[in-house]
Amino acid sequence: MSTMHANKIFNPAGDDTIASRTIIKGDTTGLFNLNAVKYQWAKSLYQVMIGNFWVPEKVSGLKDDARMFQSDLSPEEQKAYKGILSFLTFLDSIQTVNLPHFNDYITSPEVNLILSIQAYQEAIHSQSYATILETVVDSKEREEIYYFWRTDKILLERNKYIGQIYQDFLDTPTDANFFRGIVANYLLESLYFYNGFAFFDTLVDQSKMQATGRMIAYIRRDELTHVTIFANIIREIKNEFPDIYDEKVIRSMMRTAVKQEIEWSTHILGDRIPGINGETTRAYTQWLANQRLEMLNIAPLYPDAIDNPYKHLDRLQDTNSDKGNFFETTVVNYTQSSSMNGSWDF
Repeated sequence: MSTMHANKIFNPAGDDTIASRTIIKGDTTGLFNLNAVKYQWAKSLYQVMIGNFWVPEKVSGLKDDARMFQSDLSPEEQKAYKGILSFLTFLDSIQTVNLPHFNDYITSPEVNLILSIQAYQEAIHSQSYATILETVVDSKEREEIYYFWRTDKILLERNKYIGQIYQDFLDTPTDANFFRGIVANYLLESLYFYNGFAFFDTLVDQSKMQATGRMIAYIRRDELTHVTIFANIIREIKNEFPDIYDEKVIRSMMRTAVKQEIEWSTHILGDRIPGINGETTRAYTQWLANQRLEMLNIAPLYPDAIDNPYKHLDRLQDTNSDKGNFFETTVVNYTQSSSMNGSWDF
């Protein structure tokens, strides 16, 4: 398997024409010529991502959540709240740091652009979790939450798994390690967050921790665009570099991700949270995995997982007053769009 090479900062001999452009392994000048766009889905996503701009300081009500955290949440809900925030903080931290490394190997300026926006959004998400912890959780517990993986073996193994895949590519940038890294990005964005999100949505459905729920809704809205970015990158690799694309790798890594997600979510949530139990966790994770594979035109791993067990998620409105599932469907449809006319501006 050949070694990949990062883009040069400036390559006067490069060729930026649409005809020669590829998602990876292209020969670009380093200039962002955004008037010549090959991947229209990137242009579409740019407009969505810019339109989704937000900052955590604009989300009100966290002080109410701080009071409710102490008075209304059970000890089991408090433990889950803190443990899930620990995992989500790790995921967005590692994405903020790692995305530029992979972006160095993408040879399409329009895709480079949206990956840069994604890295910025991941940093905003990390700030959001810090804001939640600063406002809701006692200061004596914050360090314990950030470094919960030091004392929790299951969380440590989860963090090590995804971190090692990224590190493998940095240490040995082969085609195979790049593809595994891109798939890992897809799994992180499309599967790893979502039992945590479901927990916060379940609290909101029970009229608890409403401000935290609003913050999570903004974050989830961003993450859905990130899912779509990596779905498209994988699809373009399949189209342009079939020798690098490997469906067996995707299915194997998805199966591992599902196993780890169920193990971790059962560990931190168990059967102790009203509306959530081991069976709903398993069913939801497998159903979601099938949905994410479908975005890649891959057959389901779990044929019996045909329904989302969390019916209350359909009742919750996202921050734009559109149904979350409607928004997700809309974003996913960009993977199938080959044309969106107009400028980069709104």
